[in-house]
Amino acid sequence: MFTIYETRTDRGVLQYRRESLTGIRCRISPSRAERHIDSAPVMPSSREGCPFCPDAIDTSTPTFEDGSRLWCGESVTFPNLYPFATSHVVTVITPDHATGRFDARCLADALSGTAEALSRSSGYASINWNYLPSAGASIVHPHLQGIADPEPTRLADLYISAGRRYLADHGRFYWDDLMEHERCSGRFLFEDEIFWSANPVPLGEREVRGVLPVSTLEEFGPYIEPLARGILRIVEFYRTLGTHAFNASIFFDAPDAGRGHRAFCSLIARLNPNSLSMCDSAFMERLHLEPVVLTLPETLGALFRGKN
Repeated sequence: MFTIYETRTDRGVLQYRRESLTGIRCRISPSRAERHIDSAPVMPSSREGCPFCPDAIDTSTPTFEDGSRLWCGESVTFPNLYPFATSHVVTVITPDHATGRFDARCLADALSGTAEALSRSSGYASINWNYLPSAGASIVHPHLQGIADPEPTRLADLYISAGRRYLADHGRFYWDDLMEHERCSGRFLFEDEIFWSANPVPLGEREVRGVLPVSTLEEFGPYIEPLARGILRIVEFYRTLGTHAFNASIFFDAPDAGRGHRAFCSLIARLNPNSLSMCDSAFMERLHLEPVVLTLPETLGALFRGKN
């Protein structure tokens, strides 16, 4: 499923990992964690001028063409005012401006609202979450972003295209073989309706992936609640490790596009919000598309088991 080339430096072991299916590569340098660059979070809390708070949301956010917004429980979904996709929506998860803990029901409602809005468009959909400014959130108030386009994003394209080739070559879904392989590894975390493990070739710090038994957005409904529970379990795990900021994305195949893909959710930990505006993405991540991470996926699995 992946290869490891390991070398020793004066500071310890450095690993180069490559995923066999896609060719995605990363570098893992555990010694860099000794820099202790992730300090206690400086959490932004001011509600002044927030367009997503209850007293402003009706006047500061756009509506769909029929003049409506989509409400699901406490969540509300509307078009993104500054879209970068053919279909681009925002879902405010909760009226609480700076909540520290999320209720699974609230997150499930927000996922449902985002999925319903995206279902109005065809194409390759994803549901995404930047939590806190150090993870790229331009607005602190917790919100999801849903996008759909006629073509998949680069990462989705790699997995969808390679997954179809794998199915044609082997007669099996890559994702099913991956789960069978990972159940026996030190990276496995837990499994209910959704399979969760540390990604062996992580795209970011402490990456965890959840693999769903469906492919498309239209099949997503029965798995929204277990996915919400699983995401929040990982978020709480991150918090026990001192991490508050994170990114999450759920990748879907297009309707009737073919076979070979499983929808999957990826989460990565990010540096806590800090007074220096320090970020954990630099030229390797953004320009070389080869992330440098600190935590071995096998270590992440052991940490999870030690706390659960």
